[in-house]
Amino acid sequence: MQSHTDFYLVYVTAADAHEALRLARMCVEKRLAACGNVINAIRSVFRWEGAVQEAEEAVLVLKTTGARLSALKDAIAAAHSYDCPCIIALRIADGYTPFLEWIAATAR
Repeated sequence: MQSHTDFYLVYVTAADAHEALRLARMCVEKRLAACGNVINAIRSVFRWEGAVQEAEEAVLVLKTTGARLSALKDAIAAAHSYDCPCIIALRIADGYTPFLEWIAATAR
């Protein structure tokens, strides 16, 4: 594994598990992410259009590299049902080396 490769977890909220799964499949098929995990039925509280709202959503967690991050964010934003989707990238500080090598080999 090349030590200069940056790895990221990308946290995305979606309207439901179907949308999260669709986005995950799109990202993996395009090699923008090595894999995605869908967490169903979370409850979100947020301010939108001047009011506090609640909604049931799903979370998508993707694993990718720094080289693919920009294209990943663009693809999700273009395919997402929300006007302003939550797409947050968190740098992975450390991890199991064989798994990180797999991410590097898969998301390229």
